[in-house]
Amino acid sequence: MTQRARHKKHEEHEEHQEQQEQQEQQEIDTLLKSSVEVPDRHAVPGRSEFLEFLGLTLAAGACALVVLHPEAAETLVHTLASGTARLVH
Repeated sequence: MTQRARHKKHEEHEEHQEQQEQQEQQEIDTLLKSSVEVPDRHAVPGRSEFLEFLGLTLAAGACALVVLHPEAAETLVHTLASGTARLVH
C-alpha cells in the first residue's frame, strides 16, 4: 500500500469517525431536549407538572410512613433486596 493510499484511507476513517460523533451528539441533544422542543414528538401540556406532583406525593407518603412505622423501612429494604437477589440468580 502506498503512502498516498494509506493517507487517503486514514482521512476516510477520520471522516467516518467525525460523522459518527456528530450523529451521537445529535442523539444526545435530542434526548436532552424537552418533548415539546423535539419535532414529531407529541407532548401533553402540563404532564410534567402532574408527574412531578405524583412523585412528590409518593416521596411525602414514604417519609410519613417511615416516621409513623419505622419497621416499614426495614421491610421495604428487605423486599427490594430479596427481589433483586431473585433477579440475579
